[in-house]
Amino acid sequence: MEYTIVKATEEDREELLALYEALKGTEFCAWDEEYPGDESIDWDLSRDALYVLKENGKIKAAISIEVDEEVDAFPFWDKELEPFGELARLGVLPEEQNRGLARVMIRFGMDELKRRGFKGVRFMVNKQNPKAIRSYAVFGFHVAGETNIYDQDMLCYEKEL
Repeated sequence: MEYTIVKATEEDREELLALYEALKGTEFCAWDEEYPGDESIDWDLSRDALYVLKENGKIKAAISIEVDEEVDAFPFWDKELEPFGELARLGVLPEEQNRGLARVMIRFGMDELKRRGFKGVRFMVNKQNPKAIRSYAVFGFHVAGETNIYDQDMLCYEKEL
């Protein structure tokens, strides 16, 4: 598999929107008709925080690195791992799933957070989403707590970088 991971640009917007739309409504996906969309892309691009995996020039996967004050306020996070960054909006085109691309993006996101000076990484996943849970399991994350956010029961994971 020959791919590159690059920072997304404005020229990637339409393909990113198509990726997000392809995942909306799939099992365990917390995304809805409004999120993620143009506002999420604007926010991520403004912070140089959106990365895409391209194969033969076509976007197959995307991930954002995030700092989220609402998530940061959860009481169960390990203070020893601050400052934390968050992995968010990880998506792989449905027809490209089960090829290991999610794990490639997770590894890339963790490396990028470390490069930016973060000490820990965290993310949330729907506790009924076995595919996502399996993708993260190989990295040795541990469950810091659980919450209900975005109308879903989520497992909250963290790990030292």
